Amino acid sequence: MQFHHHGYVSGDPRIQPAAGVGIDRPEELPDEVDVLIVGTGPAGMITAAQLSQFPDITTRIVERRGGRLAIGQADGIQARSVETFQAFGFAERIIAEAYRITEMAFWKPDPADPSRIVRGGRAVDDEMGISEFPHLIVNQARVLDYFADVMANSPTRMKPDYGLEFRGLSVDDGSEYPVKVTLAHTVGEREGQERTVRAKYVVGADGARSRVRQSIGCTLAGDQANHAWGVMDVLAVTDFPDIREKCAIQAESGSILLIPREGGHLFRMYVDLGEVAADDHGAVRQTTIEQIIAKANEIMHPYTVEVRNVAWHSVYEVGHRLTDRFDDVLPEHLGTRTPRVFITGDACHTHSAKAGQGMNVSMQDGFNLGWKLGHVLEGRSPETLLSTYSAERQVIAKNLIDFDKEWSTLMAKKPEEFENPSELEDFYVRTAEFPAGFMTQYAPSMLIAEASHQDLATGFPIGKRFKSAPVVRVCDTNPLQLGHQASADGRWRIYVFADSAPAGAPSPVAEFAEWLQSSPDSPLAATPAGADQDAWFDVKVIYQQDHTGVDVNAVPAVFKPQVGPFRLTYLEKVYGTDPKADIFDIRRIDRGGVVVVVRPDQYVANVLPLAATAELGAFFAPILSARKPETV
Repeated sequence: MQFHHHGYVSGDPRIQPAAGVGIDRPEELPDEVDVLIVGTGPAGMITAAQLSQFPDITTRIVERRGGRLAIGQADGIQARSVETFQAFGFAERIIAEAYRITEMAFWKPDPADPSRIVRGGRAVDDEMGISEFPHLIVNQARVLDYFADVMANSPTRMKPDYGLEFRGLSVDDGSEYPVKVTLAHTVGEREGQERTVRAKYVVGADGARSRVRQSIGCTLAGDQANHAWGVMDVLAVTDFPDIREKCAIQAESGSILLIPREGGHLFRMYVDLGEVAADDHGAVRQTTIEQIIAKANEIMHPYTVEVRNVAWHSVYEVGHRLTDRFDDVLPEHLGTRTPRVFITGDACHTHSAKAGQGMNVSMQDGFNLGWKLGHVLEGRSPETLLSTYSAERQVIAKNLIDFDKEWSTLMAKKPEEFENPSELEDFYVRTAEFPAGFMTQYAPSMLIAEASHQDLATGFPIGKRFKSAPVVRVCDTNPLQLGHQASADGRWRIYVFADSAPAGAPSPVAEFAEWLQSSPDSPLAATPAGADQDAWFDVKVIYQQDHTGVDVNAVPAVFKPQVGPFRLTYLEKVYGTDPKADIFDIRRIDRGGVVVVVRPDQYVANVLPLAATAELGAFFAPILSARKPETV
């Protein structure tokens, strides 16, 4: 963590100095904002947290509730989300308080007495080492708290505006603030009173019944719900031996998905309530907590669960629905205008809760959108960048729904319907990479290059998230995970994997560094005059030698930028290999040298040889606005 570059800091380094709109930030919601986010769920809060890192952008997030969420519905945190939390600076803290899933147990009817359940097997979570981060369970409310901390400690000092409900919007493209939003106070002396806010962009993160979605003419389409589940977070006394282990329980009388919760004692049960009749008209939602508990005991025979306290419970019907677009641009207007209104999370895709995907995919929606809005509003990128949000995320949501249909169908199956008794267990292991969040692969676009040089670094697939690996930082000899050195600060990453020559010797990496530093075609040339050299691009070099074989004084200057008002030399971007875990071998990187370009949301955008400077310049040309550094 870098924090003394502006002078000595004696306080909490996570609290960044207020800057831009964060200086004297008004308590009252302004009449005009750059971005208005509706809804403080996971998608809305991560979008806000990302935009809070842009000091000159006025972002406000409104919520109809009068205060923070006390207990959340979602609880599963996949490894991809923990990687994201690392970028926002709170992975270690949330891991410490969360429940960690290491195995999943599968219970089935006893062949000798099918009225009883027995443990049929166990599956190791992430047996293939998909990520160095764990699979966690933690209350959604705590995830929102951490994002709120990021916002509050950011240069913009952002915090939610509670007690404001979205009523409607209209768009006038001829105005500087083209989106007119009507809000209404839901609490306090002004309850019921309406007010108007104008915004350049609006993000609807307001859930499955999204009014923002309705206002742009989008509808959720898909399967009607046909299976009901009771869900309860409870404190109980039980003789079930795996009560603190994630379990799929399949009995003759139904199924249960058991999720231990953080903090010990508390656990969640998704209890199968059976098929929903076509003429049910929502009656199943009146199922009482007592009926859910009774059904759970029936399924778990011969074990019993005596519930002592209910923290939360609900009944829901599994439905899979998706909108055909995630913004306000109608299909017939594609390419003729750029979006002004976006929808994220449950506002544009809904599915079952049992695969632990809703909160996780929703956060990736917001991460994808947040930096793009920041770059456009700051003038880094053209407005065309915003059209990539719907194009990228709608496909991912469709893939999620297809996966969840299969998983939820398997969970609802009766034991006798399985051709293979281990079918559910096999599916869980075989598809582990998808629910963990690592099957996302964006298609070629203005942000994702064609895989023309993929063979140079096959361990960094273009379009997929940048998978970390060990390195050793040269200046302080610290062994680190390379991917963990990137924060959610809105910057592009350029990882330069050097050829075999040592630092200081004539070599392809030295020639590349010179081009990157001085060429007008280099993406770094777009960095505004007066800003730190690494303000827009975080450039790191990884040498093939270990740290003892790298002379830091011989490393090209572009890898040691001058930062802060004192123009201090930043030495922490220079790495050597870890002899015990060579990143070149682990990620199958060509030893002739490779450039790996990574987007601000951690996805690999391009892989190039060191000599392909023209290709690198051409890749960034449409992404960067025409502005060049101002002359001093």
